[in-house]
Amino acid sequence: MIRGRVVAGAVFGAMTLLGCLASPAEAAQCGSSPAGFEAWKREFSAEAQGKGVGPTALSALMQTNYASATIAADRGQRSFSLTLDQFLAKRGATTIVAKGRQLKQSHAALFASIEQRYGVPPGPLIAIWGMETGFGSQRGNQNMLSSIATLAYDCRRPEFFTDQLYAALKLIDRGTLSGSTRGSMHGEVGQTQFMPKSILAYGTGNLEVAANALSSTANFLKAHGWRAGAGYQPGEPNFAAIEAWNAAGVYQKAIALMGRQIDEGGGAAASR
Repeated sequence: MIRGRVVAGAVFGAMTLLGCLASPAEAAQCGSSPAGFEAWKREFSAEAQGKGVGPTALSALMQTNYASATIAADRGQRSFSLTLDQFLAKRGATTIVAKGRQLKQSHAALFASIEQRYGVPPGPLIAIWGMETGFGSQRGNQNMLSSIATLAYDCRRPEFFTDQLYAALKLIDRGTLSGSTRGSMHGEVGQTQFMPKSILAYGTGNLEVAANALSSTANFLKAHGWRAGAGYQPGEPNFAAIEAWNAAGVYQKAIALMGRQIDEGGGAAASR
């Protein structure tokens, strides 16, 4: 989304002044093909240096490549237009619920500790874990920084991904991530697939470790209004926290449904 600007009295001198005062993030021009990516990197790197990004992160940024696979994936997210039943079938909800019930029992102490601290029961956490990475088995193999830099350069959603890119660079400077960190198509990393800004805000340790990722996910949900003991189905108080996790309505309903089935532990898996 590109923010518009209204300039009253389009006088040349005033426009020139506004151009000089434009925020640095507006200086690097977005593009829709690989052709301008290298020039964009140089411009963005200069802006980032001016914002205090350190040499380690800047070096990593300059080594990124245009991620064509990420652009293709970003243009082809068709599963979110499916009906709920179609989405559940496509994402393997029956398997997620069955495996989730087993994990709830085998990791009972971990989930009890998380619930005591954050108020989030096992079901929705396990459903997110299964949905995002198949319980850690499919965490992605894309270069995280190349994916995010490509999406920050791309004209479709540059503002959102520019913020994510600055967060990623900060994490690289801190040593939390590196220029070689691997993740999913949009730059998500870890067992439950966190974007860099969420890592900064809610991350609790190495997110490649399941316990840390689950705690971080509960921390995210609590920060977005989760109330211990309240319901999390559509229309119930905690559903808004699930909505904050992912903007797709069918995804939100699937997490709520699978989470309930995991927490209740009975009945036919992935049936309503």
